[in-house]
Amino acid sequence: MKLTIDNDNAILLVEEGGSRSTLDLYSPEALELVSLQWVRLGWQMKYPYTFSWLGRPIIQLPEDMVRTQEVIYRLEPDVIVETGIAHGGSLIFNAGLCRLMGKGRVVGIDIEIRPHNRQAIEAHPLFDLISMIEGNSVSPEVVGKVDDLVGDAQTVLVILDSNHTKEHVLAELEAYHHLVTPGSYIVATDGVMQWVHDVPRGDPAWKEDNPSEAAHEFVRAHPEFEVEQPPWPFNESPLEKNVTHWPDAWLKRTKA
Repeated sequence: MKLTIDNDNAILLVEEGGSRSTLDLYSPEALELVSLQWVRLGWQMKYPYTFSWLGRPIIQLPEDMVRTQEVIYRLEPDVIVETGIAHGGSLIFNAGLCRLMGKGRVVGIDIEIRPHNRQAIEAHPLFDLISMIEGNSVSPEVVGKVDDLVGDAQTVLVILDSNHTKEHVLAELEAYHHLVTPGSYIVATDGVMQWVHDVPRGDPAWKEDNPSEAAHEFVRAHPEFEVEQPPWPFNESPLEKNVTHWPDAWLKRTKA
């Protein structure tokens, strides 16, 4: 696809597969196409690697963070389970929301928690709301430890942000979906891989080998879940879609 922005005439020229069309440059459709290219370029330039939260690198697109906090505020989960810890920014982000709401705690899992990251997380003022487990997120031993920590929590949100291969995400979906309570979600993050498979830092295999593919395969086998972009509680614009690294990530449990 070739996009040409014509500021003088306020149009976006779209060329694809031998066809040409024009869009009003100031239309939702034009913004969607241009935003996708911005996401691709930003991913290549490691734009999410410029953010931190309360002192810890978070490596997330800010829009995804803002949308997530609205979901957490609405659900008021008793436990947030997150696979993938890295520097701990997401754990701190989620724990901070729990502290603000006066409810909830966070369980993080990673196959390797590097000593300097563990030390920084354990020294953080929000650590009293965080439990960490080191190990393979889909091993029976680790899943059992998570089950014990979740206990009889009434509302549980699960965010999958570790190994992003389709195979691993499917395994995590199978391993943790039983924790998700009706009305809550299990989130298969970073389906952006399908959109960046052909950029210099990408991998052609990502076009099919990505979390979004895992999410759709999982939903086909589990009718109690459906793909849903959580609704925006405020929207005075003509827009309807997130600018995101998490396409088709939010899987809502609609049935017990």
